[in-house]
Amino acid sequence: MAAANPSSAPVPPEGVGGIVRVARRPAGWLAPGPPPRIPADRPEIWPRAGEDLCFLAGDWRILQKLDGHRWSLDDLVAAWWAAKLVGAPPARAVDLGCGIGTVLLLLAWRFPEVCITGIEAQQVSVDLARRSLAFNGADDRCALRAGDFRDPAVRAGLAPVELVTGTPPYFPPGTGTESLRPQFGPCHFERRGGAEDYLRAAAELLGAGAPFVASAAARQRGRIEAAAAEAQLALDSWREVVPREGKDPLFAVYSLRRGRPVRALDAPPPLVVRDRAGRRTEEFLALRREMGLPD
Repeated sequence: MAAANPSSAPVPPEGVGGIVRVARRPAGWLAPGPPPRIPADRPEIWPRAGEDLCFLAGDWRILQKLDGHRWSLDDLVAAWWAAKLVGAPPARAVDLGCGIGTVLLLLAWRFPEVCITGIEAQQVSVDLARRSLAFNGADDRCALRAGDFRDPAVRAGLAPVELVTGTPPYFPPGTGTESLRPQFGPCHFERRGGAEDYLRAAAELLGAGAPFVASAAARQRGRIEAAAAEAQLALDSWREVVPREGKDPLFAVYSLRRGRPVRALDAPPPLVVRDRAGRRTEEFLALRREMGLPD
């Protein structure tokens, strides 16, 4: 993506109660992609007490709670994998259980014409995501629906779309101790369904040939394939992600489409984030560049 023209940093209005993070970038690095269109007359989009405004892709930023759920590696990899596999830039997409809107924002940055609808049940996350969309000037083509995506009424009128994404929680209830911090419980534990529910909803939303791209715990491939067969989806591709060379995979990203599998998939090499010395690998650096993050 071509680099955007550098511009002066926007000045927060008086009375901002949260933290506006300073960019940490190599000298001479120019933010790629579309610049944000920050409205000058909406003070509510700036961080409030207990929130911070962080850089995400290019010059786009995201609002997060200091003690809440924050964007992470699986969001970044899911958005990257979706952008690679979707083919032509999609016109319409849906992000199931979008949380604070990380994948939604990354894809809206990557595809400046796409219209994306995010569905999220936690109202605190819906509020943050809506304000982040407004901050970046993407709320004229991206929207949030507050509710449980398992409810057909919440999904009404969205199908068919060219891309569906989702980052389901990784842990069934009772398999660990849930955090009492804001947003954390439902983001990590399957309070409102797991991968099976995401696959069923995605199957109803996908247009012909469109992929559903999701992340899941590294050891859940069998569960994903079983749920996909039930939803009449076929596993199209997958990639495990290793946080550091020599470690076990942390999670995997999957692409599924309508139909039945026609062949056994070979196990691809994992995406290794850091080498044994802790340095980011060349492949992960290339991923970051594709998604508008500096080396």
